Amino acid sequence: MSVTLPTAPPIPPELEALLRRMRFPYARKAAPEVLATARAQRWDPAEVVRVLLAEEVVGRDGATRANRRKSAGFPSGKTFSSWRATDSSISQATQDALMTLEWVTRAENCVISGPSGTGKSHFVEALCHLAIDKDLRVSWFTLETLAAAVGRAKVDGTISRAIGRICRSDIIVIDDIGLLPVGHDTAEAFYRVVDAVYERRSIAVTSNIHPSGFDTIMPKTLATATVDRLMHHAHFVETSGESHRLAEALSGRGVRPLT
Repeated sequence: MSVTLPTAPPIPPELEALLRRMRFPYARKAAPEVLATARAQRWDPAEVVRVLLAEEVVGRDGATRANRRKSAGFPSGKTFSSWRATDSSISQATQDALMTLEWVTRAENCVISGPSGTGKSHFVEALCHLAIDKDLRVSWFTLETLAAAVGRAKVDGTISRAIGRICRSDIIVIDDIGLLPVGHDTAEAFYRVVDAVYERRSIAVTSNIHPSGFDTIMPKTLATATVDRLMHHAHFVETSGESHRLAEALSGRGVRPLT
């Protein structure tokens, strides 16, 4: 037999109106239960105020983080909950050090290169989710989406404004470099962002080729200038091994069994 718990009585209309006007939606939602508990347990009035304000702060923080995850443009939503640290070729000491995010507070970069499928993007995306949990801002790009964003601004003469918006993020990710050759406009967009955030913000790069080989996929002059700034204050990590995706496919774990 199910037991129906009594519903807390609604708060007075005057209080509801005040909370609406002050735009305290989370405190307003919690108020009936909080006030009912306060009456039953004879809370001090100051405790009631503290609990209601704490509900508002927690609610706003949660909404802010959700909005930042949405605006970041993450590719897949992978976090450390699905990361298999022991399967990675990245040493545990390096993983732990990067997870502190101290490099972000020092406006240093993180550059991870290695074969496809060795966990580069997964690890960086998990780091970025961790950063958002610590109230940092993240923007995620590939070279193609970065070039498109800068290219649109170039057409209407707002390129400085567009670069400025990108630079508001604490971490700017450029994912999957090296899969395809890039033209002058894409290389220029990459350079512009790296130059703009140099020693001011952190860039995280994943690449299938070593940064020293960027001049094989983009114009040499732009590649040299970009890598010079990118690597000056960078934590460089190389991954190795076989593709995790291919290993899962070969072991039959790449799909769910048909029923």
